[in-house]
Amino acid sequence: MTTDAATVTYAERLTIPWWAWPLGLAGGGLVGVEIWMGAGGVRAWAPFAVILPLTLALMFWVGRLRVAVTGSEFQVDDARLPLSAIGEVVALDAAGKREALGVGSHPLAFVIQRPWIGGAVQVVLDDPADPTPFWVISSRHPVELATALRESAAR
Repeated sequence: MTTDAATVTYAERLTIPWWAWPLGLAGGGLVGVEIWMGAGGVRAWAPFAVILPLTLALMFWVGRLRVAVTGSEFQVDDARLPLSAIGEVVALDAAGKREALGVGSHPLAFVIQRPWIGGAVQVVLDDPADPTPFWVISSRHPVELATALRESAAR
């Protein structure tokens, strides 16, 4: 993701929490033990040599997502939203996020949701040409993200 560092007003990476790393490695180790099952030879070490690095790579990949507000757009991983298309921004706590993503949610909404992050921001779009009604993006600091979006969109 390329951004001009001088124009970034908010940036956050949606990383995995510390406690998920031991759990993920324990799960990968358990899968390795299930494949090993007491066998000798290559089957004794290969499952661990393959599955544990794959588990680490998967966890790094899941936690790589970046959310940023620049001078001209809202960036979520590879998705870009021009600030001129933003209508309303609402910071959501865990209950608000659950409601926004619940049964009554719009099927065309753009959602980047991480279950280990309680808060989120709902960005309602003001673009008649776009069928997406709103974005819901997880954030550890939803109030700060919503403020940065409002201030940048007002310029």
